[in-house]
Amino acid sequence: MAEEKLLTVRDVAGLLNLTEKEIIELAERGELPAYKVAGVYLRFRHQDVENFKKKGIKSGLLSEPPQVSFKEKIIDFFYFNDFYIFSFIVIIWLIVIILKTK
Repeated sequence: MAEEKLLTVRDVAGLLNLTEKEIIELAERGELPAYKVAGVYLRFRHQDVENFKKKGIKSGLLSEPPQVSFKEKIIDFFYFNDFYIFSFIVIIWLIVIILKTK
């Protein structure tokens, strides 16, 4: 029988879209079933996390991540990549100048 891999606090935080601190608080309050390994490290069963997620979304404890519109994605793309876009334009411009002078 294969052993079930337990999830870390970081893994669970990613699955539930919460911070690691919030996951630890949920485990300490007993709302999210957790196991302590060596008395220190918290670990979680995947099935327990999925059950908590389903229960949490229905009760309003967790919310789905907000939907980002296409326009916002485009704005973010240009905001975070403006240096690369500008560099590309300058390189193309320089290549055109070099080719015209020959």
